[in-house]
Amino acid sequence: MGILQPYEKYYPVKYDYLAELPDGWQLLPNLAIFEERVERREGDFELLSISISKGVVRQADMDKKDISSQDKSNYKIVRIGDIAYGMEFRKGAVGFSLYEGIVSPVYTVLKPRKKDFINPKFFHYVFRTEYYKNYIWRNVYGIGEHFLPCRFTHFKRMYSVVPPLEIQNRIVEYLDKKNSEIDNFIQNKERLINLLDEQKATIINQAIIKGLDIKAQIKHSGVEWLGEIPKHWEVKKLRYLGSFQNGISAGSEYFGFGYPFVSYSDVYKNTTLPSFISDLANSSKEDRIRFSVLEGDTFFTRTSETIEEIGFTSVCEETINDATFSGFLIRFRPSKNILYKGYSKYYFRSNLHRRYFVKEMNLVTRASLSQELLKNLPVVIPSYNEQKEIAKFLDIKMNDIDIITNKIKQEISAIKEYREALITDLVTGKRSIPQS
Repeated sequence: MGILQPYEKYYPVKYDYLAELPDGWQLLPNLAIFEERVERREGDFELLSISISKGVVRQADMDKKDISSQDKSNYKIVRIGDIAYGMEFRKGAVGFSLYEGIVSPVYTVLKPRKKDFINPKFFHYVFRTEYYKNYIWRNVYGIGEHFLPCRFTHFKRMYSVVPPLEIQNRIVEYLDKKNSEIDNFIQNKERLINLLDEQKATIINQAIIKGLDIKAQIKHSGVEWLGEIPKHWEVKKLRYLGSFQNGISAGSEYFGFGYPFVSYSDVYKNTTLPSFISDLANSSKEDRIRFSVLEGDTFFTRTSETIEEIGFTSVCEETINDATFSGFLIRFRPSKNILYKGYSKYYFRSNLHRRYFVKEMNLVTRASLSQELLKNLPVVIPSYNEQKEIAKFLDIKMNDIDIITNKIKQEISAIKEYREALITDLVTGKRSIPQS
């Protein structure tokens, strides 16, 4: 289609996020463009939702579906071609609907006032830009920082850019094509990241179960899911390798000031504990002795809403002075010279062991990892020197893969920034699409 260039002529406008517009473009109050659709459910309609990432989607296509028995007679009807937005409009929960269905009463549904005046899909792109989300922030109010609903009474007084319909159509056609290309690019890159993650898991599992010497004699470990291991290695239950301690459970008055406090998130998100712990607890001297965080300690996530988040680990590579840890965690402290901290970092984070926890755990209302189950975890134990060699080998391998992964993530980030800039420039008239 050629290189995107500025329009030939502009005229000045004095409104919030714009200083000028191309000739023929208008800046109109939203009330002149849309009216609110207030039809309520009559008969059977498909249930729709509004996603920050995708806009209007079918509930049937979502991972998390609404299976409640709530009365839906008050739900709002959405017609094909409508724009609908949710409570988090300011975060991008808005979109053009390809479906006819119903949405929760807390959503707002917009229909064009004149079908020959706008292409609603154009405003799908407008409303999801960062500049428009920031514009919403400055024009809504609510009962708190995290609750700023943009109701129709607010929306109708806000303004939007309206190019001639022919230009709207051209922009939509161009952006649909570009979006498809960019989405395909991102999906391919994300698939590559997943493959690299799988490669990391395979390398780790191979190293911690089979070792680095491919010529080593092997034996059966005696544990079905571990299989064969080098003949000179041992397998022992974790209970014989060190001590265990659940963390601190206390009321809200205990937290927010005082000494470092290792949280569930610190463990769940990190293979090794961060050197700086941001959370604080008003711990006593006795607490800081009993619930200390020392070099070589391994922390296991103990309780969660789902089994999938249980048994994640983080190893303390360097003692955190005066720190304590959360009651949602279990600390395992190995006996001296039994487990090297670098080996523990990979061994206990391995998906092999998490599968063991999931298989053995009973889920009631919350998933919970008991000390007894943790103590029965079989641990493959090479010699201490071999553990160091394995840790060094895996550090190098993981770093090499992480370099590739980070480069791919940068490419994804860059293409997303390009898309945002492209959409913003086109829908605000900074650049035009040459006619082919």
